[in-house]
Amino acid sequence: MSDDTTARDPDVEDARLAALDERLKAAREREDARTKPAKGAEADANYRMGSRVLAELIGGIGGGAFVGWVIDQIVGGSSHWGLLVVMVLGTFIAFRNIIKAASVRPD
Repeated sequence: MSDDTTARDPDVEDARLAALDERLKAAREREDARTKPAKGAEADANYRMGSRVLAELIGGIGGGAFVGWVIDQIVGGSSHWGLLVVMVLGTFIAFRNIIKAASVRPD
């Protein structure tokens, strides 16, 4: 019968509830720290770098192909040497720009 009274004692219940609240608070903090997303600024910087690399590749190859095609149309020849040469040149320039951007250290 004494076990029944201690289980219903308000002081004992308050102490158990306080201890449970502390454990829940600690568990929530650990879970928040574990599931915290990557740093916003770092993720944004990586996204911007990836977009820049993609733009350099598309711009270098596509721009070179367009300029080479225009040169071929102006010259009027049936061969596509202008297209090929300027497109390869644009690809090399795109890769040079990508390597230069990758070698810059972030602040």
